Amino acid sequence: MSVDFLVLLIRVITETFVWVVIANSLLSFFLSPYHPVREALERIVGPLLNPIRNLMGSTGGLDFSPLVLILALEFLSRILITVLLSM
Repeated sequence: MSVDFLVLLIRVITETFVWVVIANSLLSFFLSPYHPVREALERIVGPLLNPIRNLMGSTGGLDFSPLVLILALEFLSRILITVLLSM
C-alpha cells in the first residue's frame, strides 16, 4: 500500500465524517430527535460528541461540541498525513 493511497484514505474519511457532523448539527434544527435519519446520525456522531459535551459543560444553549470535534478531526488528520509523508 502506497503512502499516497493512505493519505487519500485519511483525507476522504476525515472529510466524510466532518460532513456527517455538519449534517447532524443542521438537521437538529429541523427534525425531531426521534426521526430515523437523526437517530442514525446521532449513533455515528454521538460517541465522539458526548465526551466533548461533558468536558465543555453548558454554554448557554449553544452547543460548540461539533465545532470542537471538527477542529480535532482536522488537527489529527493533518498530523497523521504529516507523519506519513515524512516517512
